[in-house]
Amino acid sequence: MTRIYLIRHCEAEGNLYRRIHGSTDSQITPKGRRQIAALAERFRDIPVDALYASDLRRTQETAGAILKYHELPLFIEPRLREMSTGVWEDRPFGDVGFETPELLRRFNNDPGTWSVEGSEAYAEVQRRLRGVVEEIAARHRGRTVVCVSHGMAIRSLLAMYLGLPSAEINAVPHGDNTAVSLLEYGDDWSVQMPLLNDASHLTEELSTFARQSWWKQPDRRDPDNIHFRRLNPLLSPGTYTEYYAKTWRAVHGSTGGFQPQLYIAAAISHAAVCPDAVVTIHRPDGTCVGITELDTSRGRSQGCGWICLCYIEPAYRRRLLGIQLIGHAVSVFRKLGRERLRLCVYEGNEVARSFYESAEFRVVGETEGVKGKLLIMEKML
Repeated sequence: MTRIYLIRHCEAEGNLYRRIHGSTDSQITPKGRRQIAALAERFRDIPVDALYASDLRRTQETAGAILKYHELPLFIEPRLREMSTGVWEDRPFGDVGFETPELLRRFNNDPGTWSVEGSEAYAEVQRRLRGVVEEIAARHRGRTVVCVSHGMAIRSLLAMYLGLPSAEINAVPHGDNTAVSLLEYGDDWSVQMPLLNDASHLTEELSTFARQSWWKQPDRRDPDNIHFRRLNPLLSPGTYTEYYAKTWRAVHGSTGGFQPQLYIAAAISHAAVCPDAVVTIHRPDGTCVGITELDTSRGRSQGCGWICLCYIEPAYRRRLLGIQLIGHAVSVFRKLGRERLRLCVYEGNEVARSFYESAEFRVVGETEGVKGKLLIMEKML
């Protein structure tokens, strides 16, 4: 018997920021590293004869779980890649869900009927995955192999083996990050699948799915995916001022010392340089729940990008919205070639500091603010 373990990569930025990362080569998250450690323990005593991963860093780093207890070469196999999503790459799920809800519904529930400019067809993904996995199985006949791949790629292959049409893909359970499936090939190349996206090695604290709800929804849409709308502070000064005043009040307890014209002038200049510098954020029903502002000029010569403003209405906090704002900033500044992302937090604002630390910011300096000491925090991109 030939055994092929198919493992989905650990949590990466696309999973955390709720952005579409098919062929986008994103970094893994702190939780992703802990998931790798749990996966390593699961495979500690399982004999493994060969190890493959796609050519994206999130699968290769996940493969490190197997290498912890098994001395093996890691073979890079580009055909194990995720489905390419064309013009959707690195876009927020919330944006495409708002702009083209029917296309997102098809992508989630009947991918064989979905396509956008530059995307890879679902049937082609199935053929590609089946071809490479069966080639690997033949190469290592009678042995046990681990292949680290991606969520949609793995589900498409499992659906093909189960004989499920595209419209029934949701009969295949979604795989949490580092979920494990097992294909067992008999001597006649018949296939049994004793494991389908099993993540029993993850505690609730380690699970990505435990804090997300999209995979439980009938249409697989996430009610907490936000979409971004560009805001021109020159044309909508009232909206910008309102949100900045709320931010000021939340930090200082009042609007004393707040100078709206000073901040509007800066925002106008930021938006003139980069159209995505000032954006409001909205829930799927259109409710505006916050704002974020970037300065793409400051720190450019040092390879830095700056977040000037990051605000979410109190009723919508602790719902994984703030991290999507960080994802917006990461996307904008990576495309500009920046290496670091910076922001300032008042020294006494422990809630904000804790949030940014969870997003891998660290204190690198301090400066004086209008009403006290500001900590300069930095995140590597």
